[in-house]
Amino acid sequence: MEAIGYFTWGPNPVFLDFGLVQIRYYGLFFALAFLIGFHLVQRMFILENKPQDVLDPLLTYMVVGTLLGARLGHCLFYEPDFYLSHPLEILKFWKGGLASHGAVIGILLSIKIFQNKHKNFSYIWLLSRLCITVALAGAFIRTGNFFNSEILGVATQVPWAVVFSRVDFLPRHPTQLYEACSYLLTFIFLYTMYLRSAGKIQPRKLLGAFFVLVFSARFFLEYTKEAQAAFELSLPLHIGQLLSLPLIILGFVLLLIVKDSNEQTLTT
Repeated sequence: MEAIGYFTWGPNPVFLDFGLVQIRYYGLFFALAFLIGFHLVQRMFILENKPQDVLDPLLTYMVVGTLLGARLGHCLFYEPDFYLSHPLEILKFWKGGLASHGAVIGILLSIKIFQNKHKNFSYIWLLSRLCITVALAGAFIRTGNFFNSEILGVATQVPWAVVFSRVDFLPRHPTQLYEACSYLLTFIFLYTMYLRSAGKIQPRKLLGAFFVLVFSARFFLEYTKEAQAAFELSLPLHIGQLLSLPLIILGFVLLLIVKDSNEQTLTT
């Protein structure tokens, strides 16, 4: 397939090199996601008169849950044979390999542990506020994937195709940017909903919209993406699609609960 005339992309993934220590674009975007997310959650806590002394431990639980969940998700969802045979390799985060569905599971579990220690917060309330920042984090992380020339799209001849010169010379769908834009739009939508309600929106409405929008986008954009594991080629759907389906269903269930509760309120 001719790659002439397509946008070529292949920057050095290292943002700053201090010799023994390197700062990569992916790590930079990852850190920015948490920093900006912390600021947004702080604003929500102020708006809703929530105690701010829990923000630092909440951030710690988020970071740990995200990293552990994402790492274990990659190892168990995409390369279980290798990692179960070489369990010490799971600890080598620096070699790469993080899965967004695993990150979601890690966040759900870590925030539940946090909430068990802070009973004055509702679990669903915490998740509904944090999901807004998670959508933004997804946009940052997929941008980091773009800088890393990873999670590649399938070969295509669409005019906006990108040649990832560090990988090969095929024009491909810039799937990372498709996802980044989808998650950014989801963040804008959710945060606008939240601000318009002055923080009084039903938590299940926010969380349900998050699951439906983020994972529906993920499901359909998988069709433009290369399989991340060889065994996916024998499956009717990619692993990312199979993992997205229950989360989409969960989102619709949450939205139906909100609808039913609103209708009951109107009829009483």
